[in-house]
This record gives sequence, C-alpha cells and structure tokens, in this order.
Amino acid sequence: MTDFWNKFTKKQELRRLVVLLVIVLVLYEACSLMNTILLTFIFTYLIVHWVRLVQRWIPRVPVTLVVLLSYLLLILGLFYVVTDYVPMLVNQLVKMTNSLITFYQSADMHWLMKYLNQFVSSSTLATQARHGVTLAVTTLTNFGTLLVAVAMSVILSFFYTIELRQMNEFSKTFLSSQHLSWFFKDLDFFGKKFVNTFGVVLEAQFFIALTNTALTMIALFFMKMPQIFALGLMVFIMSLVPVAGVIISLVPLSMVGYSVGGIRYIVYLIIVILVIHMIESYVLNPKFMSSRTELPIFYTFVVLLVSEHLFGVWGLIVGVPIFTFLLDIVGVKQIRVHKLPTTRDK
Repeated sequence: MTDFWNKFTKKQELRRLVVLLVIVLVLYEACSLMNTILLTFIFTYLIVHWVRLVQRWIPRVPVTLVVLLSYLLLILGLFYVVTDYVPMLVNQLVKMTNSLITFYQSADMHWLMKYLNQFVSSSTLATQARHGVTLAVTTLTNFGTLLVAVAMSVILSFFYTIELRQMNEFSKTFLSSQHLSWFFKDLDFFGKKFVNTFGVVLEAQFFIALTNTALTMIALFFMKMPQIFALGLMVFIMSLVPVAGVIISLVPLSMVGYSVGGIRYIVYLIIVILVIHMIESYVLNPKFMSSRTELPIFYTFVVLLVSEHLFGVWGLIVGVPIFTFLLDIVGVKQIRVHKLPTTRDK
C-alpha cells in the first residue's frame, strides 16, 4: 500500500487529474452556494487588482486605507442601486401596470375583450393568473437570495482583502504539510491558472460593459429619458454578462420608456438594444474576448453558447475562462501570466 501511495504521489499527471476531479466534485456539491462563491471571487479579484494598481501610482499609501476606501465606495454604490434605482423601477412598473389596466378598460378595447372571451375559457384565465402569481413569488425569492449572496460576498471579500498579506502567509503554510503537501501544491497550481484566465476574461468583459453603457447612455440622452445615470449603472451591471446582458436590460428600460413616450419609445429602445447587441456580438466580443484569450472567434461563440446551455447565466461569465483554463491544463495553449506588484501591508 505504501509503494502504491508513493508511486501515485510521484505521477504528476495522474495526481493532478485526481485533484481536479475532487475540485469539480466539491463545487458540484456546493452548487447552492455558487452565487456567493463566484461573487466573492469577483469582488476579491477586482479589489486586490485595484489596490495593486494604486500602489503603482502611490507606492507609500497604506494598503488598509485603500481597501477601506474601496469598500466604502462599493457599499455606497450598492446602497444607491437599492435605494434609488430599485424604487424607480418599481414606480415605473406600477405606472405601466396602471396604464395597461386603463387601456384594457377603455371603450375601444371593450369589443375586443368580448370577442376574446368567446375563445378563452375562465379556467384558462385562472390558470394563467396562478402561473403569474407563482412567477412573481419566485422572482421576489430569487431577488432576496441574490441580495443575501451579494452581502455575504462583500463581507467575505473584505475580510480576505483587508488581511491579504496574512492570508498569503498563512496559505503558504499548507504547502509544507507533512502528509498532503502534494495535494495543496496541486491546488495552488490550479488556483493560479484559473485566477489568471478568469482575470483576463473579466478585464475583457469590463471593457465591453463600459462600451455598451456609453452607447446606451448616449441613446437615452437623445431620447430625453429620466434617471440616465441610474439606468446606465443598471446597463453596466447587466452588460457584465456576455451577450445576454444587453438583452436582459431591455426589460427595465422598456418600463421606463413606456412611462415617458408610450409604445413608440419601447420600439425605439428595442431598435437601440438590437443595434448595441449586434455591435457586442459581432465586434466587441470577438475583438476583446478573442484578443485577450487568444481564441478564434468561432470557438469563443461556441463556448458561450454551450456554457449558457449547461450553466445558465453564470455559464456566460465563466464559460470562456473555464475553457481557456482546460486548454492550458491539457497543454494545448499556455496562458500568459500578467505580473503585478506584490501588495504590501503598511
């Protein structure tokens, strides 16, 4: 048994394959926490790189001060979204609902409703109403779950970042374990690979989101839409989801547009979003994603389609990084590591 164990630990390819399967199994069992895990990773990655970037500009600034100010701005931004944007969206939804009720109760619609009643039974209407209530309850539950995941992610990433030097030093002690040093070294190997690939794609999607937001806000300005900054922030957040994010943002934009200019503005917004979606799909995604990940345009699109089918919205975000990560692991394509200055606590 000892000989078998020694042979196993010395075979690097087999050993790393087992470790990779263990990671996949653990993540599968923790799928209910996937929102918190991924959001914590994203917040931590962004803040750590922001701190290192500030250190390049101002080498003597204390890391703790930068972290505290960064999270203060992050919390203020989230607070603004919850207290300003969400009530605005709810208000627009109420106005749109009231407008639709008034429209259906008008005399012009009376004859149409009588005609439709001949073909639609009351049981069908009741079933559709129950489905609508169920959908509303599910949406509210998912929104509450997402808020909890965001709050937990901010807290976890804050404690990780504020003690970054201590975290790095403590994590290195696992590499000198007497019995499982090989396991932790392989975890470190996979972790560095994935952080680099995820970071490359996250940077590309960040620039895509900025471009989408700028184009959308320009269109909203010429349409004289209210709360352009709040709507732009919403578009930016949703644009972090490749391809689908721009389309998803059409729903709240249409609610606001309907209250401003009626059906005509909804048609305008659909045209604007379609144009921006085409720019993202055929220009921005191939340009940024392919250049940063060094993947052909065809592979980029196929990976996005397959990952969205397998993992949903999160698949659109992590699909390309996972694919690039696997290419590097199997030795098909090496990932260029972007070196950043080491964060020093002061």
